[in-house]
Amino acid sequence: MAYAPSKLPDDAAEMQRFFSSELQKIATAIAGLSVGHLDKTTVAPAKPRDGDIRYADGSLWNPGSGVGVYYYKGASSTWVFLG
Repeated sequence: MAYAPSKLPDDAAEMQRFFSSELQKIATAIAGLSVGHLDKTTVAPAKPRDGDIRYADGSLWNPGSGVGVYYYKGASSTWVFLG
């Protein structure tokens, strides 16, 4: 559900369709977040911050207890398994 912007079109006539499409993609990403959806993460965040929450895939990225949801505890620089 992550949002990644598309390349801006060169043709001015395509701009309206481009922006309409981009707004729809943003709305879809926000809707996923609003219901609590987390995409599986396969790589540890480069600069995690205290309170970050991630859904680890458990194989390419395993913070300690396999697949599941983890909370980053900045004070101890550890990922805490939530389930």
